[in-house]
Amino acid sequence: MLKQTLQQKLLQKLSPQQIQFIKLLQVPTVSLDARIKEELEENPALEDGSLANMNDPVEEYPDRDPDENFEEPKTEYEEEFSVDEYIQEDDYNDYSSNYSPDDDDDKKEMPIAIQDSFFETLQNQLDLLALSDHDFLIGQQIIGSLDDDGYLRRPILSLIDDLAFAQNVIVGQQEVESILKIIQDFEPAGIGARNLQECLLIQLSKKDQDNPTISQAIKVVENYLEEFTKKHYDKIERQLGVDSAELRNIINEILKLNPKPGDSGAVAGKQLHIIPDFHISNNDGTLHLTLNGRNAPELRVSRSYQEMFEHYEKAEKNDKKMKEAVQFVKQKLDSAKWFIDAIKQRQQTLLKTMNAIMEYQYEYFLTGDEKLLRPMILKDIADRIEMDISTVSRVANSKYVQTEFGTFLLKSFFSEAIQTDSGEEVSNKEVKKILEECIANEDKRRPLADEKLTDILKEKGYTIARRTVAKYREAMNIPVARLRKEL
Repeated sequence: MLKQTLQQKLLQKLSPQQIQFIKLLQVPTVSLDARIKEELEENPALEDGSLANMNDPVEEYPDRDPDENFEEPKTEYEEEFSVDEYIQEDDYNDYSSNYSPDDDDDKKEMPIAIQDSFFETLQNQLDLLALSDHDFLIGQQIIGSLDDDGYLRRPILSLIDDLAFAQNVIVGQQEVESILKIIQDFEPAGIGARNLQECLLIQLSKKDQDNPTISQAIKVVENYLEEFTKKHYDKIERQLGVDSAELRNIINEILKLNPKPGDSGAVAGKQLHIIPDFHISNNDGTLHLTLNGRNAPELRVSRSYQEMFEHYEKAEKNDKKMKEAVQFVKQKLDSAKWFIDAIKQRQQTLLKTMNAIMEYQYEYFLTGDEKLLRPMILKDIADRIEMDISTVSRVANSKYVQTEFGTFLLKSFFSEAIQTDSGEEVSNKEVKKILEECIANEDKRRPLADEKLTDILKEKGYTIARRTVAKYREAMNIPVARLRKEL
């Protein structure tokens, strides 16, 4: 037996307009143009105001003779649009789902250098060799199996299976290895290696073997590669029977080698192109904040579609097709208005958030001195602008500001507080800056350990645990003292 119950629930849901605003807010300026272009293509009721103003008529029929038999032309919506064509497409877009963050338009607009790819370069070298068809297929299979770093990570037996099943070519392991040796002579040097050790040895084998430094470097890579990577130079020095000066030359020779030869000829398909969302200028000690003009496009609702809607509203609605036309036009008009409102709300939120950040870090933006950065978390700004923390996070994670001393991601201005011995709260960025300066000025032959860095900070009034120092050092991508050691 069915049992019916009545429940009362309080749920919080976002409207399609709110979802659209959230998605637009997190779009960076470099992608905003493509997002607007996409919307203009999908919604004929939305127009680019800067282009539409150029096409507006100044005056209609100023010189017409009143006695002339003149036929009134069709209205704009009758002349330019056919609602039937749109309705047949049955395309009622929902703006809560039509957003795509990975827009291909940016890729099309980015200039890319015309250059052979890494694999094309290897294939061209293979084409120049006088190989039989049998060996040529093996060479092609090997080149196609290399990864982006130029290494052959797949086992030889797997290549043999691929040739048998895909190419119907039966080969032995020695045949594949002999062709692999040929490919390892290709440029760039080190290509086709199966591990780092083989890669370095291939490159060293192409150097002057009569040079004692080269021969010693080969011994280091063959026998003491682990000690080399861990910088146990004392052990290598004892094993080779060389002094510090000779070992320094050997180490420098190895460091000149390329551990990833596949990257050497690569062309970055998508370069990092930063367009600042804000500009901060300093006019005699007074900061001025401006929003990038690309964040404020001239968009408007199509006048033709408005007139079309008014025309169909007055028409007879008993016809099913007419009702569909009215519904379609109304949906397009509403969607255009929502998008324009979302863009305007985006501008207001960006300015409001950035202005609060600028006021909070006023002293820093005046001088650019990182030691003047105040401790600031997302909640501090959210409380100031009376918005949710998630809204501030969306702005900070993808927006850049251009100042007189560089262009920075807004997220970089947020930091936790650290209390000094005097009770004053400072930003952890100030501590990181001190750590960076200490490591930059250290004696590379005796680099400072984390314990010593902790003692230096304590002398400066920052009582921080050693594990915290290690965490900050790792966050700045600085290796431990042993790996910073130089001869």
